[in-house]
Amino acid sequence: MAGAAVSPNPIPPLPSFLPSIKPRVIILGGTGRVGASTAAALSRLCPSVHLVVAGRNREKGATIASKLGENAEFVWVNVDDIYSIQAALEGMDLVVHSAGPFQQEEKCNVLEAAISSKTTYLDVCDDTNYAWRAKSFHEKAVAAGVTALTTCGIYPGVSNVMAAELVRMARSDNIGEPERLRFFYYTAGSGGAGPTILATSFLLLGEDVLAYNNGKQIKLKPYSGMLTIDFGKGVGKKDVFLLNLPEVRSAHEILGVPTVSARFGTAPFFWNWGMEALASIVPANILRDKMKVGQLVRLFDPFVRAIDGIAGERVSMRVDLDCTNGRSTLGLFTHKQLSVSVGNATAAFAMALLEGGTQPGVWFPEQPEGIAVEAREKLLERATEGTSNFVMNKQPWMVETNPKEVGLGIYL
Repeated sequence: MAGAAVSPNPIPPLPSFLPSIKPRVIILGGTGRVGASTAAALSRLCPSVHLVVAGRNREKGATIASKLGENAEFVWVNVDDIYSIQAALEGMDLVVHSAGPFQQEEKCNVLEAAISSKTTYLDVCDDTNYAWRAKSFHEKAVAAGVTALTTCGIYPGVSNVMAAELVRMARSDNIGEPERLRFFYYTAGSGGAGPTILATSFLLLGEDVLAYNNGKQIKLKPYSGMLTIDFGKGVGKKDVFLLNLPEVRSAHEILGVPTVSARFGTAPFFWNWGMEALASIVPANILRDKMKVGQLVRLFDPFVRAIDGIAGERVSMRVDLDCTNGRSTLGLFTHKQLSVSVGNATAAFAMALLEGGTQPGVWFPEQPEGIAVEAREKLLERATEGTSNFVMNKQPWMVETNPKEVGLGIYL
């Protein structure tokens, strides 16, 4: 995998035991864009899986289940009611929690129900506070013998694994000690992922950005600190801005990198102006209120959907690692459709859990107790199915659209 370009990526063969055991997987939020995409991807990766699409929209859920075939069904579940969740988890091998947004959630109902029912757990959380609240259930999960993975979508999720591999390869190749890790994300429009993504974006604008500088945690203003980043062929240079994302803290604490930050940008460019304006003008207490943010989403959603038809839903993420000897490496992932790639990514984590080799406890994607080092290559192969550009462990000038040559074949 190191240094290899994959475009597009084949799906590796499944272990022989998977079709025989017919695992039962329930996807909470299965009627949403992320959940439905995950169900479709998982049914392709493991045709024997019995999928339970769970949510509140019976008509939509029944339609999704019918398209998945005879191994799928719909179940009504209220994720705010732990008893409803417990009933739905009975007899399940794995629960995938994609019923966001996770911002401002004060309880981990699904995780608690999974631990009590001894059901393997996976979520696509993209909120720092929720992720570390989930992590606080680690000892309970260990005692119950339950494996749980948090922040396991495309970003955070696949981006964490990319970062972990860059750090591992840097240390194994003795190219210097990892010094700075930066996550850069770009999505055209809302990524075709619907109002939940829009709500998530607004809620994140109400949070101070946590970053790390030389080992010290710092707080920064949301949607500030603009940088122009080259995402390579098919995307080019895009402006990205600071956001409070959970992979920053987990990468700092787990991978031991002293300086870590995350930035995000969208298109068309005026959406970035709008995000900056919201972060500057709207009081933080409003942006932290789910009900008020819901009202904002209903107001903006028609305009976003109209622009989405023009902007598309291309997604790209770039993870940069700088080491103490001055050497820099990166990983780059680009897909034409966020709504498809997020399903591929989440399903790849689900497959890793179904195949075993994990330990009881609550883990982040970069922790080898959750995703073993030897399982990362297969996970990335599955997650990057259909990508237009995927590279790992390259120097920046090798993937950027206009690298600068300083002479004698040396690039910056």
